[in-house]
Amino acid sequence: MRKTARYASLAAAGLLGLSSLTACANDAASSTADTGSGGGGKGESVKIMVGGLDKVIYLPAMLTQRLGYFQAEGLNVQLLSEPAGVQAETALVSGQVQGAVGFYDHTLDLQVKGKAVESVVQFSHAPGEVEVVSDKAAGDLTSPKDFKGRKLGVTGLGSSTDFLTKYLAVKNGVTVSEFTPVAVGAGPTFIAALQNGAIDGGMTTDPTVATLLDKKAGKILVDMRTPEGSQEALGGPYPSSSLYMQTDWVNGHKDTVQKLANAFVKTLKWMSTHSADEIAAKMPADYSQGDKALYAQAIKSTLPMFTDDGVMPQGGPETVEKVLKAFNPNIKNAKVDLSKTYTTEFVKAVK
Repeated sequence: MRKTARYASLAAAGLLGLSSLTACANDAASSTADTGSGGGGKGESVKIMVGGLDKVIYLPAMLTQRLGYFQAEGLNVQLLSEPAGVQAETALVSGQVQGAVGFYDHTLDLQVKGKAVESVVQFSHAPGEVEVVSDKAAGDLTSPKDFKGRKLGVTGLGSSTDFLTKYLAVKNGVTVSEFTPVAVGAGPTFIAALQNGAIDGGMTTDPTVATLLDKKAGKILVDMRTPEGSQEALGGPYPSSSLYMQTDWVNGHKDTVQKLANAFVKTLKWMSTHSADEIAAKMPADYSQGDKALYAQAIKSTLPMFTDDGVMPQGGPETVEKVLKAFNPNIKNAKVDLSKTYTTEFVKAVK
């Protein structure tokens, strides 16, 4: 069942020569995940690549499996996990999988490269990302205005943590050439880099944030786990985690896409009416990494980023385009048709 090495090798070979502008590295890229309730059974088969199954920002993917909602729709969904968005993106556009759970910005990135991809269920209206700073650097690094000359951790070069860091810098008067992004992954590798001085600060998500704070290894500089935090840092709602698919596949398999939308929206509604502890209890035991209370806290801190209906937030695509145009030459000089980067057809048909 393990497919990570296969997809990683495809990406390494530069299958389509695509660069990723999206979601972050997984804390523990691992196996396929069709072992929860609803996986591995009979029904219409769909493969979905997730840019880190154990990341809280992508929690709806595994939770939908564990709640049995895919199975209830007559689907046999196989969830695959990759450490970075580039592999998920490559797997999708090469036809290795039918869907990907990752950042919405993929759709803009791929459109300017001639690939039609659209978000069909929008899980979030905030990035779920946090810029943290080490205790040692906290005295001098008090805002993005202080990024100049710093080594800043990102999950991977070209990841969403990378471009959001660049946007925060540019917005605050620091050019992208005035600081050094350092690829340190997430989880233990990120925390170790912060503790040993390899980076002064960096951008990551839960459960890494919760673990870092628990270890007193750093402090929060910019918190984008809530719509309010997104508004303050980025100037508007910022749709991030989503289910995105190739437009041609969507148009040719509308019944299947509707079933996926039904399952995911049901999960989002379930999340909106249950506590972090109740959500944590539904997830695989190893996701808590031995500390159930801390894992539940990580979920609680990130819950505000999620929508409860899967609908693209009003003004969200425009915010993403603005952020990308601020520093990315491929997007800055291109005309993007935002109406083709997402659809609400399926989520609005959910009963």
